[in-house]
Amino acid sequence: MPNETHITPAVDRVSPQPERKPEPCVVVIFGASGDLTKRKLLPALYHLEQANLLPENFAVVGVARRPLESSFAPDMKEGIVAGGGVDESDPKLAPFIDKIQYHAMNFDDANGYDALNKLLTKIDKKFGTRGNRLFYLATAPEYFSDIINFLGQHGMSKPSQDVSADGKKNWVRTIIEKPFGHDLESARALNDEVNKVFDEDQIFRIDHYLGKETVQNILVFRFANGIFENVWNRNYIDHVEITAAESIGIEGRGPFYETAGALRDVVQNHVMELLSFVTMEPPVSFEASAVRAEKVKVWKAIQPIHPADTVRGQYGPGTVDGKPAIGYRQEDRVHPRSHTETYAALRLEIENWRWAGVPFYIRAGKRLAKRVTEITIQFKQPPLLLFKGKDGKAGNVEPNIISMRIQPDEGIALRFGAKVPGQGMNISPVNMDFSYAEAFGKSSANGYERLLLDAMLGDGTLFAHRDGVEATWALMTPILEAWAKDPVKDFPNYAAGSWGPSGADALLESENRKWRKL
Repeated sequence: MPNETHITPAVDRVSPQPERKPEPCVVVIFGASGDLTKRKLLPALYHLEQANLLPENFAVVGVARRPLESSFAPDMKEGIVAGGGVDESDPKLAPFIDKIQYHAMNFDDANGYDALNKLLTKIDKKFGTRGNRLFYLATAPEYFSDIINFLGQHGMSKPSQDVSADGKKNWVRTIIEKPFGHDLESARALNDEVNKVFDEDQIFRIDHYLGKETVQNILVFRFANGIFENVWNRNYIDHVEITAAESIGIEGRGPFYETAGALRDVVQNHVMELLSFVTMEPPVSFEASAVRAEKVKVWKAIQPIHPADTVRGQYGPGTVDGKPAIGYRQEDRVHPRSHTETYAALRLEIENWRWAGVPFYIRAGKRLAKRVTEITIQFKQPPLLLFKGKDGKAGNVEPNIISMRIQPDEGIALRFGAKVPGQGMNISPVNMDFSYAEAFGKSSANGYERLLLDAMLGDGTLFAHRDGVEATWALMTPILEAWAKDPVKDFPNYAAGSWGPSGADALLESENRKWRKL
């Protein structure tokens, strides 16, 4: 807002507290030839190495179908340097690259798993990884079942009974990328299938949003600061908005997005996780089971969402960042009359003691005006407004707001009213703005560092449990079914580079509210 004053509080630079190192282990990445491994996973692992958070006895094995034995490690080095803010002359880089191995196999080939098991045994001896293994499924969802079942059949899903010299038993864990199912029935079926092979405490269903500092800081902000927690309820809060906006399109992922859409791709996982952190009750501890229990309570307290409280959108041609952008139906491998939504907005309520009567407005979409993920907490106005707004009109004072920026510029801002200098008693909104980059220095971390480290440590706090996955799908599946029965007639209904369809504005305007300008 142009008339706001931005105040950045002075924050002493704080050195991070020492963290536990994981035990020796090997990280096995299925689908390693994909973009995720090069752009995110390997740079994240190297950031952990730079921070001395990886064990000395460590290795990485990339698994994919193509024969990339000679090019895989150099390609990963390129990704680390390009995407990880790393200088090629970093003395730790070459030794790290030497720990990267590659194994080519088809995910449905039993012989490939025999060979993989033998390779991992050799790596245990060469690098001293003690049989501790973290399997990362970075593949398309249709391969999850094959990989899980073959790992079980070939004896790789359970730790051996070997005990190391220091008396520690070895471990086996698996990280599974989203999407975890495409509706409630498929999520339950996949959970059942995975649980036949892996125990629940071995399974880490990942959502990279939970690796972001601001997401983790939501609980600290609420529960460590009495001035906020005391007003974090229906008595003081008017409504809550959660926005997950992307300016990019589908980036060549036509086949995937045609079967997914915005509700499945973003709302069921990312946004529901953000909602739970904002609304959950204080856990009895920060152990995984306690945090997960409170999150599930929130999702189960959400009333069934009526289709009338939902809005779908699909982008047409427009202008993004000053450049022309094609519509969704013109994207590669997208049906020319596609009914897949690239935008979704919802209104929901949480029927519990803290939140009864407070509306929550959610929106997520592609090809919007800017890239921003933000949570807005708008407080109720005082019952008697004595002052004039900045326009000089009595009572026209903007409400107090707390905004939590998840990306791109992580931070938290508090908007409150201040007197405009002069003879009158006019009020103008000002911001107190906390920026992570300004307070603690810029970081090249991508959010996967925290999650990979926690998985190696066996800490499931920031990962989804099957109960949570099924609870969120139980909310989304009826919406998907209703949408399938009633295809939208006016797609595309918003221009690329806009803030989405007009129906999303109407969702709030019907209750005399409007989306906060971001």
